[in-house]
Amino acid sequence: METNTVCCFTGHRRIPDAVLPRVTSALRREVLRLVREEGIVRFLSGGAIGFDTLAAEVVLEIAADYPNVELVIVRPCADQTRGWSAKDTARYEAILARANDVVTLEPAYRPGCMQARNRYLVDHSAVCICYLTEPSGGTAYTVRYAASRGLPVINLAPPEPDLLSGL
Repeated sequence: METNTVCCFTGHRRIPDAVLPRVTSALRREVLRLVREEGIVRFLSGGAIGFDTLAAEVVLEIAADYPNVELVIVRPCADQTRGWSAKDTARYEAILARANDVVTLEPAYRPGCMQARNRYLVDHSAVCICYLTEPSGGTAYTVRYAASRGLPVINLAPPEPDLLSGL
């Protein structure tokens, strides 16, 4: 599939309860806008706990009304859920079962596989939706990489100092 119809997600593992409803609503609006106005039909999620999970669930919800919308989970490794709680693992498995495709980059965890997953997401996308509140870490790395590749980046984090301008 052409990357011009693909959006990736990146975001923190923790979204404060106080902002979760607003972030969820903004995410739903942006995904629908991309589908309706930009022709984006494929969405890539890294499958991590937090924003990745939220984004995958929103895409699956929207796909019920837009059958051409696809969710692809890009796993850094087959054992991504090692150390996760039973609840988080069950939620992840339910998403995998409903995804249109699952891409697994490594059979088992190895140093660097998370960054390889993040680069894959960006390299196969035309736009990036993020939840970025911190200037360092994996999400900031991925957003910087997306910006360096010329992707528009849509940050759904509550208005704070503009983190995107400093990246």
